[in-house]
Amino acid sequence: MLNTPRTDMRRIVAAFLLAAATSLWLAPVAAAEYPARPVSLIVAFTPGGPSDVLARIVGKKIGELLGQPIVIENKPGAGGNIAAELVARATPDGYTLLMGNNSILATNASLYKKISYDAEKDFAPITLVGTQANILVVNNDVKAKSLMELIALCKAQPGKLNFASSGYGATAHLSGELFKTMAQVDIVHVPYKGAAPALQDVIGGREEMMFATAASVVGQIQGGQVRALAVTTLKRTAVLPNIPTMDEAGLKGFDASTWHGLVAPAGTPPDVIAKLNDVATKALKDPGVQASLAKLGVDIVGGTPEEFGAYIKAEIPKWTAIVKASGARLD
Repeated sequence: MLNTPRTDMRRIVAAFLLAAATSLWLAPVAAAEYPARPVSLIVAFTPGGPSDVLARIVGKKIGELLGQPIVIENKPGAGGNIAAELVARATPDGYTLLMGNNSILATNASLYKKISYDAEKDFAPITLVGTQANILVVNNDVKAKSLMELIALCKAQPGKLNFASSGYGATAHLSGELFKTMAQVDIVHVPYKGAAPALQDVIGGREEMMFATAASVVGQIQGGQVRALAVTTLKRTAVLPNIPTMDEAGLKGFDASTWHGLVAPAGTPPDVIAKLNDVATKALKDPGVQASLAKLGVDIVGGTPEEFGAYIKAEIPKWTAIVKASGARLD
C-alpha cells in the first residue's frame, strides 16, 4: 500500500496518542518510586553556618523518612545567589533541593543590581522550616556592655569600627545596615563567606561586632567567647531569655529575623512536592529534631507549600523596604 499524506498523518496522530498514553501511565509510577536515589540538598553558605546546621539536622531525618540519604552540598558565594541559580536551573525532578532563606528568597532581588533568578517564579515552595532571632555580639575587648554604650562608642569613633557578616545580603548584613540607619552610626561592613569564619574573626578581635543567628553563636555566648548585647526580634528568644531585644535596649521598633525554608526547582511534579512536604512536616514534628532546633534558637513553623509561597510573597516587599532604607546596593 502506498503512503499518502493522509496515511502519514494518521500514523503521526497514532504515535502521538500512544506516547501521550504511555506518559500518563508512567507518571504515577515515577512519582510513586520517588526517590530512587540520594537527594542533593544545596546549602548556600559554608559548613557550620545556620543554614548548614539546619539542613543537616532536618535533612538527616527527611532522608530517614524517604528511605534515601539527603546529601548536603555547600555552594557559598554572592549572598546565596550561586546556590540559588544552580537549583533554579536544575532538573525539576525532586533530586535537587535548596535550603533557602530570606536573603535568597526575599532580599537579594532588591539588593543586587543583577540577579539571574526569580524567587517567586523559579522555585516550588515545599515548607517553611523555621525562624531565628539574630543576636548582636561584640568581641570581649570592646568596652561597651550595652547597646547604648556601643552606639556611643561607634559615634565617638566614626568609620573606625567594623561589623562582620555572613555575606552580602544576608540578614546579618542588613541587620547591621538597619542598625547604622536607626542608630545613626558610621561602622564598616566586612562580609565573609558564611557565619562561621565571620564569628571566628569577631572572637579573635579582628572585627568588633556582628549580627549572628542563635544557631551560629549561642555556644560561643554561653562559653564566654563573645558578649551578647541584644536580639533583633521584637520578642526575646527562648534560648537566651536574659538578652534584651534591640527595641528594649533603646532602638524602638527594630525588627529583623532570619528564616529558612525548603524549595525545589519550579516545575517539580506536584506529587513529588507533596511527598517532600509530608516527610518534612513529619521531620519537624520529631522530638529529636525539635530538641536540636530549640537549642539553636529556632522557632519551628512548618506548613503547606501554598502557605510558604504566600509567606515568601509577603516577605519580599518587607525586605525591599529594609534594603531601601539602608541604602545598601550590590553589583
